[in-house]
Amino acid sequence: MNNSANTNHAVSEYLLDILHQNPLQFTFLLKEDDAGEFSIIYTNDIGAKMFTDKLQNAKTFFSEEVWKQFHILFTYDTGEKQKKFLKHSITIQNKLYIFDISIVQLKEAATQVYGILMMNRTKEEDEKTALIEMKDKYLSIVNNNLDIVFSIDENGFIQSSNSIAFKILGYTGKNLLEKPVIELIESASVSNFQLMLKRTLSGYASEMHGCLMQHQKGYNLPVYLKTVPILVGDSVKGFHLIVRNTLGLTNDQNQLNYLAYHDHLTGLWNRRALKEHLRENLMNATSRNEYLTIMRIDLDRFKLINESLGYNYGDEFLKKIADRLGLNVDETSSLYRQSGDEFVYILKGKTREQSSDFAKSILEELSKPIYLNHQEYFVTASIGMSIFPCDGSQMDELLIKADQALYVAKDRGRAHYRYYQEQMNLSFPNEALMESHLRRAIEKEELSIHYQPQVNLATGEINSFEALLRWNNKKFGYVTPMHFIPLAEKSGIIMHLGDWVLEEVCKQLKYWQEKGYRAVRVAVNISPNQFKQENFAIKIRDKINKYKISPCSLEVEITESAMTDMTDTLVMLKELKEIGVVISIDDFGTGYSSLSYLKQYPIDIIKIDQSFIKDMETDKKNAAIATTIIQLAHSLGMEVVAEGVEKDVQVDILKLAKCQKAQGYLFGRPVPIQDINESYMVSGRS
Repeated sequence: MNNSANTNHAVSEYLLDILHQNPLQFTFLLKEDDAGEFSIIYTNDIGAKMFTDKLQNAKTFFSEEVWKQFHILFTYDTGEKQKKFLKHSITIQNKLYIFDISIVQLKEAATQVYGILMMNRTKEEDEKTALIEMKDKYLSIVNNNLDIVFSIDENGFIQSSNSIAFKILGYTGKNLLEKPVIELIESASVSNFQLMLKRTLSGYASEMHGCLMQHQKGYNLPVYLKTVPILVGDSVKGFHLIVRNTLGLTNDQNQLNYLAYHDHLTGLWNRRALKEHLRENLMNATSRNEYLTIMRIDLDRFKLINESLGYNYGDEFLKKIADRLGLNVDETSSLYRQSGDEFVYILKGKTREQSSDFAKSILEELSKPIYLNHQEYFVTASIGMSIFPCDGSQMDELLIKADQALYVAKDRGRAHYRYYQEQMNLSFPNEALMESHLRRAIEKEELSIHYQPQVNLATGEINSFEALLRWNNKKFGYVTPMHFIPLAEKSGIIMHLGDWVLEEVCKQLKYWQEKGYRAVRVAVNISPNQFKQENFAIKIRDKINKYKISPCSLEVEITESAMTDMTDTLVMLKELKEIGVVISIDDFGTGYSSLSYLKQYPIDIIKIDQSFIKDMETDKKNAAIATTIIQLAHSLGMEVVAEGVEKDVQVDILKLAKCQKAQGYLFGRPVPIQDINESYMVSGRS
């Protein structure tokens, strides 16, 4: 057999063998001539489909660099008959491929013939690279997350965790991995946690607020949980548990709660807490068939102490009084600062005799001297009490009757206690009678509006006022807003009074406008009931159109309590802004302030309640709260007005904080319109 026949026979045998074993691989034969040049003498269908007509010339098909690689592979001695090279990169026609290459030299042939099998691994390597990249991205999210991320199997065992978990919870990896996650949950939170897991293992992401998770040292951390199911096909193979430590947020929330329910001077429960606690205590007393005593305490002649010693000493005096009263607080009693020098006890489950003994102990304790600045001072107190259910079952009723008893105690010599008695009603204006007079106050022209100036702290100019309603009745005399406004709100008269005030203010603005006085703005207090009227914005627009005044000269002043429904409030405020009036929030900080509404509502002005301004020069907490409110308002593009400013040093603090305006007795009391026209408007004609 000649050389050519031998070669053909060897080639045929090899081809039959490899084609049978490797039908899906790119297979070709290379022949090397005497000059060391290669030519492709055969390729299977796979190669033909990959490279079509490019196989005619091996030199042009593979680059010079590839031929060099082939030559190295041909000559590389692996000690095996068939040389194998895995995941070898080859560039063909400017495109990078990954091949598993097998090379066999046909030694039976007279010439050098190489059989080459190339399994194209390019696609699967690209997929593997993409998967690795995806995995790295996933691990980056998990490992660099500031929240804990657990991977948990369908049986509830922790399979993996990022490192932040060990730092926050204090566990080591050994103590945490393979641990049932439910063992980390505090017992009170287990029930809700199990409900969340049930939903998650059904294939739905879920979340849980206010959960407590156990730290390795034994205490509980408040956390927010979120679960994301791990779905493989249609099956849940476990879930990711994301844990956010809310300890800092909880502390902030607790601080807000504390400020909302505690008196800033004494640290006692405040008036808001009194009403909420009393409502709850009355329900408990009803269900347990127990007595409940309301005890109101008012210091006798405290005004004299304030005037002779000054307000700073007066506040220190009140703190010492609060400390003394606090000595009597136990599980059956709660103490509140109602206002000024007035305090309230709620006594639970005490009989009339026991309440009397309690009152005597209070009077005895307060009779002891109080030392201020190395001086000895004495004070007495008067006490009025009402008892549930003997004197009534409603909260306001019991508070009023305790107040009536207190009034009688002060009127009959002070320094003793009195229980409410039916005949005490004769000493107080009949509420029904007062309501009847209030209903006719407008037609009898008993109402008037006083205006209090708001001063620009930077320039000293006055270009805005607050309108305040006053009532001087022929029978009752001058009735303070503190007395008749709640009555008006409770009886519904507030709607008529509110409309009257708006009418009078718009009429006054038109008068100033026609007289050519300088442009000013007037703020009108709007009650919650007024604000919640569906046609409130329409009323405002009608009055502005009726008197043809500039909308921006009218300021609508609402309280936080009027904005309980976020959706309705937002709609109403947007309607008012479309009209063009200015919107302000009155007494900001005294309610349970939700900072979220400041961002969502179109508010122009925040008015800081006077309780934060009073003694801010000596009370660092009040100063800090006021300064924080100012900074917050400025960051949201709002103007700030401080209420109740009475001292120059308070002005200095407010100026330092860049508060725009202030009002208070330091600048001027609320005065009738005649005084405003004479003192502020005539001299400022445009």
